[in-house]
Amino acid sequence: MTGPDRTAPHALTLVALAGVAALSMNVFLPSLPGMARDFDVDYAVMQLSVSAYIGASAVLQLLGGPVSDRFGRRPVALAGLGIFVLATLGTLLAPDATSFLVFRLIQAAVSVCMLLSRAAVRDIYEGEKAASMIGYVTMGMAVVPMVAPVIGGILDEAFGWRANFAMMGLLGVGTLILVWRDMGETVRDGGLPMRDQVRNYPILARSHRFWGYCLAATLSSGSFFAYLGGAPFVGEHVFHLSPAQVGYFFAAPATGYLIGNFLSGRYTVRIGLNRMVLIGAVICLVALSLSLALLLLGVVRPVIFFGAIAFMGLGNGLVMPNTNVGMMSVRPELAGTASGLGGALAVAGGAALSALAGALLTPGAGATPLLVIMCASASGALLAILWVLHRERQLARVG
Repeated sequence: MTGPDRTAPHALTLVALAGVAALSMNVFLPSLPGMARDFDVDYAVMQLSVSAYIGASAVLQLLGGPVSDRFGRRPVALAGLGIFVLATLGTLLAPDATSFLVFRLIQAAVSVCMLLSRAAVRDIYEGEKAASMIGYVTMGMAVVPMVAPVIGGILDEAFGWRANFAMMGLLGVGTLILVWRDMGETVRDGGLPMRDQVRNYPILARSHRFWGYCLAATLSSGSFFAYLGGAPFVGEHVFHLSPAQVGYFFAAPATGYLIGNFLSGRYTVRIGLNRMVLIGAVICLVALSLSLALLLLGVVRPVIFFGAIAFMGLGNGLVMPNTNVGMMSVRPELAGTASGLGGALAVAGGAALSALAGALLTPGAGATPLLVIMCASASGALLAILWVLHRERQLARVG
């Protein structure tokens, strides 16, 4: 499992690895309207720092998975963190919106750390036990996006938006040192050669289970990514919240996600992977549909909107660990590839939904377009896991 001079990474190292990637995605979100004013550009342009970043993350995860299956999790993690630190320095020194967005895209190199933390767990554990451990690891990781926007809003008001990126850089350096010292290699036998990977790709491509789990993960997380793209606008223009207040409310989905991850870690082995995904998808859809219905009835309250988002986070906390293990279990030796492909689809879909939310949210539109997008995405996730369950019942009857 590990080299003679290395040990498998501690769970806290995997939490830090995924946490710094999650932090880079949302810590500065309360600052977006102010950043647009500072660079003298429209909000939609600055919102590209979210949607374009997510799109770049999709491409990098797609490439990072196979590379980590071949060369190992450790070197890919170190490379991703190193590039992230240098790009963060570039965002701090950027004189205009264009150069800022270029360095922001390069920052997306850290996104490979998310797939590596999941793949490392799958290297060590199997089946429901892997889902349980991923639930616990992502439970710890959920604390980061829960508190990051709160801190980001406070830093923005005290020192300006660049303080958020300074914090990213410092945490990136700290995580790089931690990974260098603690993260041993978990890929067995020196990795799987690219030729063998390519030969096994059709097995993934033909698997209904793999694509069902991918769609469930993509569409469930799509609701969250749409929220990331639209919530800063809704917070300022619909609910008239300050950046710090928007940061406080951004804790809602992360709090729900934290609880969902804990429940996944505790009950997946007992309840089963597919049932946990189904329960999570239902929770997401019901919570968002109720919020949309109340909004259409004229009940416009931030506590209702963000309360529904908290339950959406809880549902995602049940869906994501279990769908990730479902994807990686089709071909365990391609765990990195499966995790990368699944992650790429999730963030690519998220980028599209985030950009769509940014485009549709104009002054006077209210929060309705955002909630419609999120409800549609949650509905698709529920249909995807029902398809997986249907296919498995068909196979059971044939068997």
